[in-house]
Amino acid sequence: MSHATLKKIINAYGMVFILIGLFLALSLSIDGFFSARTVWSIIEQVSMFGIIAIGVTFAIITTGIDLSSGSVVALTAVVSASVVTGGDSVSAAILAFAISLALGALLGAINGTLTAVGAIPPFIATLGMMIIARGAAQLYSDGCPIDASSEAFTWIADVNVFGLPGLVILYILIVIGSHILLSRSTFGRHVYAVGGNLNAAKICGINTTKTLIWVYTLAGALSGLAGALLAARTYAGNPSYGLAWELDAIAAAVIGGVSLSGGFGSIPMCVIGALIIGTTNKGLNMLGVDPYWQQIVKGLIIVFAVLLDTLKRRKKAS
Repeated sequence: MSHATLKKIINAYGMVFILIGLFLALSLSIDGFFSARTVWSIIEQVSMFGIIAIGVTFAIITTGIDLSSGSVVALTAVVSASVVTGGDSVSAAILAFAISLALGALLGAINGTLTAVGAIPPFIATLGMMIIARGAAQLYSDGCPIDASSEAFTWIADVNVFGLPGLVILYILIVIGSHILLSRSTFGRHVYAVGGNLNAAKICGINTTKTLIWVYTLAGALSGLAGALLAARTYAGNPSYGLAWELDAIAAAVIGGVSLSGGFGSIPMCVIGALIIGTTNKGLNMLGVDPYWQQIVKGLIIVFAVLLDTLKRRKKAS
């Protein structure tokens, strides 16, 4: 194998090797870590912020960002919980998920409109929405958890199919659908074009305004779905849900190689980034590491990933 080929493999799959190495290192350090149960447990935990990380990936590829996803999770969690409170009908459960998706999509569309039409930087637009959605969640619930213990609603979080948790199956389906959308559709090509060079995309006839609005609408809808799923998993909607989830989502995307300068990234590598975070969290918890130290470790991982992205871009530029 030539040096150039080896270099390409490392550049393309370096994070996969890091994930495997991390898992093996933790397996040697922790009794019982190397098991299918641990793997499914990690994926189930990752599935929550992993869903919003997919939406964030679309936004980052367009050189944008979405800081509102965690707050949208909280708002849609309390709203979906309120819909099923006191009832156990399938129709109420379906309505709760539909409202969460619609509400998340609406908030995302507002983010996209502010960014694409209002020319407000994505950082500012989504930061404002983050504060608004968190406040709305507190206001809607009076700052208290809302019961969501409806069997029809929590079914998706409780069901197992051939040993696979329902949340894991749903996450895998969303990953596959999002990957096809980004890599095999006209919309996906437009997303990459907008992130690669906005002016060039306009010259090529791409409706960049429409593309950006749809990107943020998708990100909002995925956050809304994650909020309803979290309420179903925990049997309650809580206005404190989703705190700092947007940071985990951004970290998953960046660790997975999604370039902050836009125009580059993929859904599978975003999943790898999310799994690295999930594996790290699981390992540190099982090792009994102080939660404050866990935050420091996660911060260092994010900085290291961004540093790698910066060095790659400098090397390409030179």
